[in-house]
Amino acid sequence: MNLTSFTDYGLRMLMRMASAPGQAFSTADLAEEFKLSRNHLTKIMQRLARGGIVETRRGVSGGARLRRDPEKVRLGDVVKLLEQGQALVDCFRLDGGSCTIEGCCRLKARLCHAEARFIADLNQSTLADIALPERAAA
Repeated sequence: MNLTSFTDYGLRMLMRMASAPGQAFSTADLAEEFKLSRNHLTKIMQRLARGGIVETRRGVSGGARLRRDPEKVRLGDVVKLLEQGQALVDCFRLDGGSCTIEGCCRLKARLCHAEARFIADLNQSTLADIALPERAAA
């Protein structure tokens, strides 16, 4: 399984935010800290906000902060949100992809089960479990 960079970067931002849950973080500061594109992080932050993980405010005292306690944010739910629209395999796409063995394939159900188990396993952990340590968060 290969997660997209969108998810990777989103998890990094959330790990940082979980280290100081009450603090607001600007995408500019996070982009500088992680040496990533500010535009890319802005798109990720927008998805996290639409998904109810973070809340954002504009202006001088603005930024993004966690909307819920890090102990209540399940990792599988975050990955599912960030990977939205990314099919594990071609036949999982909404349009069915270009599968030529539809109807007799015995693999699709197993992959679907494995993907569900992957998310369920991640959901055994929370953002609090992966928050950056104090020294790395400074």
